[in-house]
Amino acid sequence: MSGMGKMKPAVRSRAEKDASLRAGKKEDIVIKVRGLVNGFGGKIIHDHLDLDVRRGEVLGVVGGSGTGKSVLLRSIIGLNQPLEGSIKVFGQETVGIAPEDMRGLQLHWGVLFQEGALFSSMTVAQNIQVPMRRWTHMPQHLMDELAAMKLSLVGLPEDTARKYPSELSGGMKKRAGLARALSLDPELLFLDEPTAGLDPISAAQFDQLIRDLQKSLGLTVFLVTHDIDTLRAATDRIAVLVRKKITVGTIKELLRDDDPWIHEYFSGPRGHAALGDM
Repeated sequence: MSGMGKMKPAVRSRAEKDASLRAGKKEDIVIKVRGLVNGFGGKIIHDHLDLDVRRGEVLGVVGGSGTGKSVLLRSIIGLNQPLEGSIKVFGQETVGIAPEDMRGLQLHWGVLFQEGALFSSMTVAQNIQVPMRRWTHMPQHLMDELAAMKLSLVGLPEDTARKYPSELSGGMKKRAGLARALSLDPELLFLDEPTAGLDPISAAQFDQLIRDLQKSLGLTVFLVTHDIDTLRAATDRIAVLVRKKITVGTIKELLRDDDPWIHEYFSGPRGHAALGDM
């Protein structure tokens, strides 16, 4: 740890950076995490954690309370600076990345934070247009058209555009937040507890929406959840944060894992009810 951050990276031209990003976007591994260490107040949460996220998959991320599920997500998108380790997205190192290079990467992903994180003083359309205003120079009429398209994409009626977040149900807020995350047609989507607080019917509908969007848009999805029904319905593989490390597999593979927490999560009463005889 003592030597980290002291070496200056070689300065690359914009053309070199763009070429590197294009090459990284062709690789099968979209997110590559190696030796990640996160901790707060002297307590280590992630201890040299490794993870690969494959292109085109929905990866579910689960773990007990305090295992750092959201911290891992925030580390990958640059909102948390890890103590050690490497994180590459589309082949680009994000730990210690220059702000202008991080902004370039952010154009290629969308994020749905917990509760939707909509701006309460803006209409739904204005919320969806926030990334457009930040990153593009589109005329207003085009942004209005695109906002309407994104609302339709996530299954919200046209008149939702004029409403404020306070006028929406919990499920509608999540869908509006998802529409904003898809605003710039990202290739990579981060979802933080997307079905938390939803009733079972709304949660199941949202799970199906995630799966449908992933297939139709060719998205790679990093999905943090505690909901075993979501894992069953929407994910290809599951990453379990346990013992400060991570264990990755399909549901069937994890059902055979002998770790006590993993066994209880997938084979306990709630897991058995959701998974049946898988």
